[in-house]
Amino acid sequence: MAGFFRKLLDVFKRKKLDFDELEEALIAGDLGVKMTMQIIAQLRGMGRELQAEDVVEVARAEIAKILPKAPLPLARFDDRPAVVLVVGVNGTGKTTSTAKLANYLNKQKQGVVLAAADTFRAAAIEQLEVWAQRINVPLVKSQYKGDPAAVCFDAWEAAKKRDAHYLLCDTAGRLHNRHNLMEELSKIQRTLAKKDATAPHETLLVVDATTGSNALNQAREFHKAVGGLTGLIVTKLDGSGKGGVIVSIQQELGIPTRFIGTGEEVEAFELFSPERFLDKIF
Repeated sequence: MAGFFRKLLDVFKRKKLDFDELEEALIAGDLGVKMTMQIIAQLRGMGRELQAEDVVEVARAEIAKILPKAPLPLARFDDRPAVVLVVGVNGTGKTTSTAKLANYLNKQKQGVVLAAADTFRAAAIEQLEVWAQRINVPLVKSQYKGDPAAVCFDAWEAAKKRDAHYLLCDTAGRLHNRHNLMEELSKIQRTLAKKDATAPHETLLVVDATTGSNALNQAREFHKAVGGLTGLIVTKLDGSGKGGVIVSIQQELGIPTRFIGTGEEVEAFELFSPERFLDKIF
């Protein structure tokens, strides 16, 4: 969504503001119907001839109202590992994002253990193993089609033994079979609760910014399935992604974006800054 509103500004500088055209452009930018209508209503209520700059000013103010005021760091404890479940459909970059998050935390001198709990996809185990070796983070795994809950159980013990600050669990993504997904994630949650009644402490959904409304649908389904997501990891925000889905998911579901992926490299990953996001799209 980089420069999305700057492009709108250029369009409406050259001609009279057309509300139908503006509405279409905002919805096409994945801001969602609700946010689009809020922006339009505010503009209509100004009661004067509008300039292109008015669109940018009002849109920025309305979006800023619903985003967190500052970056939201992960939960962390001194006496036990904070458990983070990473969920999402296959193809969104879930396993890679789990590894990037591990690398991000590792670079901040936070002890991390990875759990290869996506046991239904042999490639996911192998992929995470390659990443773990590359970023020098310990990995707990089982054989293909092994019990994901058992992997997370063993990984928690490994993380506790190492005094690790974080346990990151890469879970299977099978949104098309929501019942099985819910059962599997529920079992992982129950198993982890045997070690720490408050675990998991974070459940992060990985979504691809370029998929637009599909990302909102995925967030809606996973939010129900896991009993509440605590945040998003949004991938492909490297200029090709529109990014408006960050706004629509926050507004409709109250799920904040916690991290963003901005490229292919393992370091192209950062804590989501609402202020930087606004600066980028405006």
